[in-house]
Amino acid sequence: MPNHNAEISRIFNQVADLLEISDANPFRVRAYRKAARIVDDQSKSMADILEDGENLTRLPGIGDDLAEKIAEIVETGGLKLLEELKKKVPGDLSNLLKIAQLGPKRVAILHKELDIDNLDDLAEAARQKRIRDLKGFGEKLEKKILEDLKRQAEAETRVKLADVEQIVDSLQKYLEGIEGVKQVAVAGSYRRCKETVGDLDILVTARQGCAVMDYFTGYADVDTVLNKGRTKSSIRLRDGLQVDLRVVPEASYGAALYYFTGSKEHNIAVRKIAIGKGLKINEYGVFRGKGDDAERVAGASEQEVFEAVGLAYIEPELRENRGEIEAAQKGRLPELIVRDDLRGDLHAHTKATDGHASLPEMVEAARSLGYSYLAITEHSRAVTVARGLDRKRLEQQIEEIDKLSERYPGFRILKGIEVDILKDGSLDLPDAVLKKLDLTVCSIHSHFELSSHRQTERIIRAMDNPHFNIFGHPSGRLINERDAYQVDMEKIIKSAKERGCFLELNAHPDRLDLNDIHCRMAREAGVKVAISTDAHSAQGLQNMKYGIYQARRGWLSKGDVINTRKVADLLKLLHR
Repeated sequence: MPNHNAEISRIFNQVADLLEISDANPFRVRAYRKAARIVDDQSKSMADILEDGENLTRLPGIGDDLAEKIAEIVETGGLKLLEELKKKVPGDLSNLLKIAQLGPKRVAILHKELDIDNLDDLAEAARQKRIRDLKGFGEKLEKKILEDLKRQAEAETRVKLADVEQIVDSLQKYLEGIEGVKQVAVAGSYRRCKETVGDLDILVTARQGCAVMDYFTGYADVDTVLNKGRTKSSIRLRDGLQVDLRVVPEASYGAALYYFTGSKEHNIAVRKIAIGKGLKINEYGVFRGKGDDAERVAGASEQEVFEAVGLAYIEPELRENRGEIEAAQKGRLPELIVRDDLRGDLHAHTKATDGHASLPEMVEAARSLGYSYLAITEHSRAVTVARGLDRKRLEQQIEEIDKLSERYPGFRILKGIEVDILKDGSLDLPDAVLKKLDLTVCSIHSHFELSSHRQTERIIRAMDNPHFNIFGHPSGRLINERDAYQVDMEKIIKSAKERGCFLELNAHPDRLDLNDIHCRMAREAGVKVAISTDAHSAQGLQNMKYGIYQARRGWLSKGDVINTRKVADLLKLLHR
């Protein structure tokens, strides 16, 4: 059975949630949360590791018991322990943890004091104003719970790009292995690299008589076959994702790929151009003339489609009708950044705070990726949950980096810190130690509730500090989990330009922050961006590709990104 790391991680996190709600041993809870993070960080699927005969206990934090449970999930699609816990704790209780304001301890109180078992119970209690009287809650929190419940009810169910990528990798490999299948391509918002995906559109070309639809609807991860036809079938996978498969003739392959990649707004705009040239575009090709006399003039490749309407080829990530068509007409499309343009990563953590790898392990991992530098940026002291560094511990790490650097001629370990921007706009560590560093990533991890005006002024005050280099994960949002805090991003970008600061595009799949719109705003304002992983493990450094996807959606070129520079040029940029 195909099983994806994201699903294993989800099951382990749910086990940890139910254990914590049950007031289980904290060490046991932490073990499952750590295992979830480790599994999520792996670039290779657990199923493939087991299939290759490798021992899962080679992974840090995975002992014999957890290895057996991973194998159980891969083999059966479920975990007996989770089902047992659901019998002891109402299964829907864990859904309360989707509410940003609620952790396991608060959920346990709600269950015990108000008999709340699910989101409907929670909403009813909040409307009746019964939550505010509980110790540690209050009227303000009760209001936020109601707001979050409303937001979740209205939100479209979409899956994070990185989670979908695991599904696509398995499914595409499966389809490519079918005898008679020639080409397989995934279209839609997935191909445009949107940060979340609603469903999947897959196109194939195949020899006549190929039983691709039988294999597709018989895929091991199928929950429901929604419909099955000769040229189109739809399935729903066990994780709820809908997948549509279309078999198209080779003569129409490029037109179909273009049509089903979208976006709808982009396609409509190009179709209008085609009409003006006496052409018609659809999923079968580009045609001149009408009815039976229509002549196909393009369609085998996307390049043909664009050429037929007089446009330069537009990369899928740009197809949102946000000016890319006009740019193509004028020959002004950007040369989008690619992964090989990057020379290093400017945001990474080690075991010194909340990372899972040692300093040497992170350096070796960065070197193996072909980088010439890596910035070590631990949390500062304000992030107590991550054991953030105070001045003394940071100075000790500076000495450790200096010693380790002697082992790596030609590779630069940049001394940095992810320093918290405090509520008043000051930085969490004194200038006397910050000036010893090569760079700072300045981030917000608290007081998300401030008004847009206060939050914006807080950030600008921080930027006034001459040791402020990069504004980390600028909106604070977590995809599908936490909304961005209120901030005037246009004003932030203007202030960064005036002060010689940079913005981070955090490549972690849960963040992808900056979003694509703000990336383009920064580019147009002349503010450069650092694409960094915020890696907390050696595997986490490989998340850079998601940052590249987002940067391309934001029209960023090599010159717009600071960590495409050689280290000497980078350090000049960072010096204010």
